[in-house]
Parts: sequence; C-alpha cells; structure tokens
Amino acid sequence: MSVLDLVPVRSDQTTSHAIASSVALARAADDLGYRRYWVAEHHNMPAVAATNPPVMIAMLAAATRSIRVGSGGMMLPNHAPLVVAEQFALLEAAFPGRIDLGIGRAPGTDPVTSFALRHGAGGVSDEAVSRFPEYVDNVLAMMEPEGVGLAVNGRTHPLRATPVATSVPTIWLLGSSDYSARLAAEKGMPYVFAHHFSGQGTAEALELYRSSFRPSPELAEPRTFLTVNAAVAASDEEAEALALPQLLAMLALRTGQPLTPQRTVEEAEKVEVPEAHRPLLEAMRSRWVIGGPERARDAVARLAATYAVDEVMIHPVAGAHEGTEPASSPAREETLRLLAG
Repeated sequence: MSVLDLVPVRSDQTTSHAIASSVALARAADDLGYRRYWVAEHHNMPAVAATNPPVMIAMLAAATRSIRVGSGGMMLPNHAPLVVAEQFALLEAAFPGRIDLGIGRAPGTDPVTSFALRHGAGGVSDEAVSRFPEYVDNVLAMMEPEGVGLAVNGRTHPLRATPVATSVPTIWLLGSSDYSARLAAEKGMPYVFAHHFSGQGTAEALELYRSSFRPSPELAEPRTFLTVNAAVAASDEEAEALALPQLLAMLALRTGQPLTPQRTVEEAEKVEVPEAHRPLLEAMRSRWVIGGPERARDAVARLAATYAVDEVMIHPVAGAHEGTEPASSPAREETLRLLAG
C-alpha cells in the first residue's frame, strides 16, 4: 500500500497547520512500511494546500527515511517541461532512488486560475493540453543524464535538467479516463488510475492499458495501481462520521456549490443534504473504503484482486473532531495504522 495526500486544510487550521499535519502523516506512513507517499497539485482551493508538489516533496523526503515520495501528480500543461524536469532531477539528486514523478494533464483548478498558471508557461489551456504528449516526451528526454540537443539558429545546444545526473525518478502517467491509459501504453510507461476521484471506468482503463502496452527500455511489462479514498476507525460508526466532511466537500465540488475549508465532524453533522443530492452522495460513498479495521482491510484486498493490481494507494480522508490539535490529523494517521494491521 501507498499514500496519496492532498494536504487538506480544515476549518480549524492555517496552511502552516495543514503542512505540519502532512509531515507527521508522511512520517507515520514511513514508520508503518507504506511504499510511497504522493502529493497532488491543486490550486486556489480553500480546503487544499497542495499547490506546489516539488516544494512539498522536498519537505516530506527530508522528514522521512526510506519511503518513496512523489507527485500524484504534476499537472504538466500548467508548467514548462524544462522546469518540471529541473525540479525533479534536483529532487532525485538530493534523495536518490526515492523520487517519483507522476504526471497528469488535468487543470487541477478553476478556469480563471488555470489561465493565470498557463499563460506564463507556454500558452492558453487548449494548446497546452493538446501538446501534452509532446510535453511528456520533453520531460522524459531532458531528465536523462545525457540530456537533449536543442536546435536554435542552425546550431545544436546541449540541454540538461541537471549537470551530472546519476539516476532519474520513476515517471508515471496518471489519469481518470482512457486518454492517459492509451498514452502510457503507447510510450511503455507505468500508469495509475485515479479511482479515488472517478470510481468509474477503472476496469476499462486498466484493461486498455494492459492490452495496448508496448515495452520500452524502462519498462518491459505493464505496471499499474489505483487510488482509493479511505476512512478507517475502531468502529464502523466512527469511520462513517470521520468520512462525512470529505464526502460533503466532494458533493459540493460535483454539484457546483461554494467550496469551503474542510468541516470538522461536528460541523459536517449539522449539514442538511438536499434530497436531490443524496443519490450522488451515496454513489460516491459506496466506492470508498469506510469502516472498522477488518472490514476496511478486506475491502482494500478486494479492490486489489478485482482490478489485478499489486499496489493500492490510500487517500486517507478521515476528518477531525472539534478540539483536535490543529497541527495534527490523528484520524488520518489512525486510518493508515489500522490498514497496515
């Protein structure tokens, strides 16, 4: 098992508190033997502090001993490929053998913020997304120790992400549709399906990836896993209560409601969900791992068997009760401990 972290910000937290909570969570995951710890890229969201994965990865890798740390993912159309290659080549040099670069093509934000990000990084949104396969190739090439040759004014200039690289991060493609599955298979790259966000089309995307896979020098056969939201507690009832704040946040996102910092459990329990929204809430909840330890571990094992993956990435979504120390997220840590057995 591995961990996905969006660095959530609760209504009782500052950004500093949220970062401290995630550092503690990463240390717990490291101690518990989780394989990797990824942080996502989201912008201009009141409940998400994960705006800059490379900065978070540097902090988390420095605070842990052996767990792999990476992005889940870097939204490549938001950035110049050379900048991403430089950032992750430097991280790999600082923490050799421990860095993953997960790449996605979604905006990770609203259209206005997306424009602000991409206007300075190579064009408008549609152009950046359409050039995604080219950008992936650029990052792959620039990251290699020998670099690439850039032709300018009839001369070829050497271009390297870092002067003397001795290793490169493992580079993954991420997606919640068949687009990235097809592209990862074509390029012979490892692939992750965002089951925690979509929950639909998982089997189809993984089958497309496996059936279309073309071996590459870096990867001889398909390599994939999936992500899942999880809230685990001593009892099923407590797990359900802890999952409610994130369920309401996702419901707001899916129904166009105003986004807010993540509620405490007590705040969430006071929210009246409109009858029209209850089917969507239940549909989302049914795809999450919520319950006591044995029930939750069984659910994760069934997911792994159903989709024939060797790894499941846990997104611990358990919220917090009022009065919780702001610089901590004990229920998220407990989710990881109980799943690890």
